[in-house]
Amino acid sequence: MKTIVITGYKPMELGIFKNDDPKINIIKSAVKKKLINLIDEGLQWVIISGQMGVELWTGEVIIELKEEDYDISLGILPPFSNQQSRWPEAMQLAYEQLIEQCDFYKEIYEKNYEGPHQFRARDQFFIEHSDGCVVLFDEETPGSPKYLIDLIKKFQEHHDYVLLFITPSDLEETAEEIRMMNPDYWSQ
Repeated sequence: MKTIVITGYKPMELGIFKNDDPKINIIKSAVKKKLINLIDEGLQWVIISGQMGVELWTGEVIIELKEEDYDISLGILPPFSNQQSRWPEAMQLAYEQLIEQCDFYKEIYEKNYEGPHQFRARDQFFIEHSDGCVVLFDEETPGSPKYLIDLIKKFQEHHDYVLLFITPSDLEETAEEIRMMNPDYWSQ
């Protein structure tokens, strides 16, 4: 896979309401681990729409990986102009910083929000312009990622397309790895 899409839940779907929530570090660590494996297998581009939550955190992870000399590029393709206009100020700032640091940015619709058709067009565009998708997803709590997953499954009926998941057990494993890195963990 040369190009993938990464997506998942929005912060509120994960019960995350603060930018310093420890769950964010666990999610970012799990995404980073998945990305490093994919980069080692030939991944060159990650595409996101930049929405709050998993996508925004993924963008931040990619910038960190680039700073660590990983050869990976980030494309941000929001479904419409000013998608961040109603977000909390801290999220807007993080989004704008990410746009400044990404390798490619283009709005799918170069106009403000008009309706759900813009999200469907984004999802269709992403599938048609990537080799696969990584989704942070829990089958017990479908939420917003389910729409894209359903579209991918339909697409897979007639096309080669890879669908990978970061699951709750992946997050638990990552959280345990993070705890084990703390020297205090071993002195209990």
